[in-house]
Amino acid sequence: LGWVAMISFGAVYCLVPWLWKRKELYSLRLVEWHFWVSTIGILLYITAMWVSGILQGLMWRAYTANGFLEYSFIETVEAMHPFYVIRAAGGGLFLVGALIMAFNFYKTLASPEEAGAPEAKPALAPAE
Repeated sequence: LGWVAMISFGAVYCLVPWLWKRKELYSLRLVEWHFWVSTIGILLYITAMWVSGILQGLMWRAYTANGFLEYSFIETVEAMHPFYVIRAAGGGLFLVGALIMAFNFYKTLASPEEAGAPEAKPALAPAE
């Protein structure tokens, strides 16, 4: 999500005005909102995965004095529930960022101006 998606978003933000011959995007502020909302979503997603992976690994390595696993598989899955909720929230924020981008593109393409059209030059007056 972090590297590939952000590079792809940046490329699409650059291409849309070029392809549809617009001077600029509808709102650069929406681009900033998209960046920060998606970044926060990615951070939540990655952090939750990282912490839950460490927790689950430690739970799988815990043994009782008799040599049996201390936690059952179901107990490890139950311990992951809060992290799944955090991951869902992070993914939701990432999706909200993509929706902000889609709205920005919609408003950009709905604008009637075309920046790439050549400007009409005044006709030269005949020489006397």
